[in-house]
Amino acid sequence: MKDPNRLKALTPGVVYLAQKTFLFFLTAIGVRVVQQLVLCRFLAFGSFSLAQTFNWTIIFRVFYAIFQVKLRESWNEWDAASKGARMLPVVKGRRIGNLDIMKKVGDMLEKGYPGDFLDEVEADLGRIFNTRGLWEDLIFTSSPDYIKRILATEFDNFVKGERFQEPMYSVLGVGVFNADGEMWKFHRRLTRPFFTREKITHFDLFDRHAELAIQKLKNRLFAGHSVDFQDLMGRFTFDASTDFLFGSCADTLQDDLPYAYSHLVNHSITTTQTRSSRFLEAFVDAQFIVANRGSFSSYWPLLEIFKDKTAKPMQVVRDFLDPIVAKALSRNKEQSLGNTVQDSQNSEEAKDIGDNDTLLDYLVKVTNDPIVIRDEIFNMMIAGRDTTAGTLTFIMHFLCLYPDVCSRLREEVFHKVGTSRKPTVEDVREMKYLRAVINETLRLYPVVPYDIRASIKATIWPSDDPTQPPVYIPSKAPIIYSVFMMHRRKDLWGPDAEEFDPERWLDERVRKYLTPNPFIFLPFNAGPRICLGQQFAYNEMSFMIIRLLQTFNSFTLDTDPNVLPPDSPDRRPKEWEQCPGRKGIDQFYPKRTLTLYAAGGLWIKGSDSEIFNPQDT
Repeated sequence: MKDPNRLKALTPGVVYLAQKTFLFFLTAIGVRVVQQLVLCRFLAFGSFSLAQTFNWTIIFRVFYAIFQVKLRESWNEWDAASKGARMLPVVKGRRIGNLDIMKKVGDMLEKGYPGDFLDEVEADLGRIFNTRGLWEDLIFTSSPDYIKRILATEFDNFVKGERFQEPMYSVLGVGVFNADGEMWKFHRRLTRPFFTREKITHFDLFDRHAELAIQKLKNRLFAGHSVDFQDLMGRFTFDASTDFLFGSCADTLQDDLPYAYSHLVNHSITTTQTRSSRFLEAFVDAQFIVANRGSFSSYWPLLEIFKDKTAKPMQVVRDFLDPIVAKALSRNKEQSLGNTVQDSQNSEEAKDIGDNDTLLDYLVKVTNDPIVIRDEIFNMMIAGRDTTAGTLTFIMHFLCLYPDVCSRLREEVFHKVGTSRKPTVEDVREMKYLRAVINETLRLYPVVPYDIRASIKATIWPSDDPTQPPVYIPSKAPIIYSVFMMHRRKDLWGPDAEEFDPERWLDERVRKYLTPNPFIFLPFNAGPRICLGQQFAYNEMSFMIIRLLQTFNSFTLDTDPNVLPPDSPDRRPKEWEQCPGRKGIDQFYPKRTLTLYAAGGLWIKGSDSEIFNPQDT
């Protein structure tokens, strides 16, 4: 199996330039042969200098690139016409290669509100269009019909593709989220048994980590300080995930919680990083870097000529994970030596899963390749931490913003579970309003706001506009689909689509909008690649929310701008306050790595002395 670090001395930019240089060198040889053997010998031209050869090689490469682009465009146009289809509308930029369009999309992903600019393009060109940055196809859609084709009905024709896999490889490796074909099927078979009903009811695991997280929250709020709830939930879900995956906890909740910037300055506090906190920081940094690579098309390696930006954080990740994997492999080898009938070449289907086996225990039984094991574990850690922590953060934001929702949810908690009893899976299943709050949060802020697939072969899709011919999807075309924008479409969810209203999941709006078209709600993806851990995530989020509301009466946002440094890029732009819809209402700064998060955190505080439930004091 290829190790992502085998060529760690070579940066992505150096590898990219080496490949292009080699092609240029081969072209130069061809040009020289034509000059010397054909033009000079047979056509009696004068001799050509090396400088002339160099110049003609550049000219040839430029014209060849133009020829390739035009040939591909002409072929696609001919193929579309022959099938009675039309080409997708293309965004018209003002600069060559649509560089201005690429910049606008990149700015939106880096510092804008999700969907900015793309909303305008959709209003002009429709729900599916081609951005064509630097003459490379990049299709965008928020149509549930097209997303359904990508994820389900035409699943075999759409893969992650090179546009996603290459920039992600140094972080995701060969893990399930970066795999296609047989490797993806292999990973899928491995992880499926660990999200069965028996496995997802590990509420004792949730309770161990939730108790410590809530105690940390109580101590800090009781002392009169605000708390970064996103950081706290990141630690909670990370510790629970490592416990679930490894059978041992990363113990990030044992570290001190961060303080707001104003408190650090006023009290001259310095913080020290532990091994677990360094890992958690590197874990997030690596994802942020690879997410930004996607903004620069296939030319992203040119921004990493002098260093691989993921090398430093991923070294921290490997230093943390490799000993855990090595220990598990060694333990499995010792156990195997005592079993004379064990065949190391058995397929994964033949392996038994013990009642107390973790995913790591099972992986080392199936393969002894530490790279495959590490990549799969890391992919699962991203899914287990980021998606759940992000959603819990957004839920807390809404509970602070809508105290009536918080009060009603607390009433349901007390009615179904009581003021102190640990909830069970049966309790969670019966709490309809809790599920509605979670779903409404996932609707407005799905933690994977954008995803990408690439077509294997050209295909024809019916037009959203019945008066227009079907649309043509070229082969190998990457397609970004946005559930974030789809979840907010008023034609799909009604005129109140941008309002936070959990009641929509309990009244006639479900039957009116969702029941006839279930693909308008896809927080966990759909089709063969649907998230296997969605019920685990629902249970984990439900458990934490219940425990929080058993402990606290209410929450408020700390809106003091000094919770962050004055020059912090994570400050929510003040001009957003004048914007319509959720962009103007919500009080956090949504950004994305591989998943959506609150830039700068979500700082909460206790509103008064009544924040603590008397039964728990």
